[in-house]
Amino acid sequence: MALQCGIVGLPNVGKSTLFNCLSNAKAQAANFPFCTIEPNIGVITVPDERLNKLAELVVPQKVVPNTIEIVDIAGLVKGASKGEGLGNQFLGNIRATNAIIHVLRCFDDGNVIHVDGSVDPIRDKEIIDTELQLKDLDTVVKRIQKVEKMAKTGGDKDAKKTFEILSVVKAHLESGKSARTSPISEEDFEFIEDLSLLTIKPVLYVCNVDEGSVVDGNDYVNRVKEAVKEENAEVLIISAQIESEIAGLDSYEERQLFLDDLGLTESGVHKLIRAAYSLLDLATYFTAGVQEVRAWTIEKGFTAPQAAGVIHTDFEKGFIRAEVIKYADFVELGSEAAVKEAGKLSVEGKTYVVEDGDIMHFRFNV
Repeated sequence: MALQCGIVGLPNVGKSTLFNCLSNAKAQAANFPFCTIEPNIGVITVPDERLNKLAELVVPQKVVPNTIEIVDIAGLVKGASKGEGLGNQFLGNIRATNAIIHVLRCFDDGNVIHVDGSVDPIRDKEIIDTELQLKDLDTVVKRIQKVEKMAKTGGDKDAKKTFEILSVVKAHLESGKSARTSPISEEDFEFIEDLSLLTIKPVLYVCNVDEGSVVDGNDYVNRVKEAVKEENAEVLIISAQIESEIAGLDSYEERQLFLDDLGLTESGVHKLIRAAYSLLDLATYFTAGVQEVRAWTIEKGFTAPQAAGVIHTDFEKGFIRAEVIKYADFVELGSEAAVKEAGKLSVEGKTYVVEDGDIMHFRFNV
């Protein structure tokens, strides 16, 4: 399930530094390497202590973690929506992603010149927001022109509904707001889903701070939180400088000692990866056997047959039933055999909705 998060931000906000830390194997969990597909796309493992615990109990030949793709999206300048700079490429790259990680500079440093001459994360946010909103507005207006005639003749109910929804979104964009906060229902969004609007995508704001602000944040961070509260978006505090230093340490033990000295329980990179995974509205289930313990990525709400289909389409087509063990039961009892003996293995059918952390074994017929 190759879902992507795109990292965006103006020059000198720390975006590329963060991406480089994500792309450094030493910045990840000790055992799982980073793989580069292209210079700006990384397949990054998702830290999950549950997987480590299952591997400890089962002692398999192989352990396979979940992954997500992170894309470093470059080329934004004012006027990108009109094709200036690398605007068309930049906006096209964002359109191909499933969610946006927006990096904002929230630190003062005279040695790092800001592209606009001063530090103002709200202004920076608005620059990128405006370019995305203008591109979406152009897309919406073009679609309105296509459906307006059909809507007004009254013969096409879907066209009329689409026209009404587009009109609401158009007014919202014209007011300087993103489509994701439009006052329309999820069902209504389905009528315009094919437009792939840029500002409908879920967003995570990353405040890049100095070392002294990494635990509690600062005034810049507080301003960002206030500015995005209507978006229902998470705000993450990370110091790219600290992450870069962590990436330069050779051993896992050294990195943990470094974090302890700063009063941190884990690296910002780990927090960012997990937040990105959550942003994509994903869940994890596990398969656990002596040959392999593996984490599988599914969308939240997947039924057992859909989850089986992530392994192989034949599993979904020929699905008979799923044997399910809750993670907490497996850890408490220590093995699949002990879980069965305790009567805590459940057999589920086609309507079972998989829960995050389920350990599953599928029965199927082809």
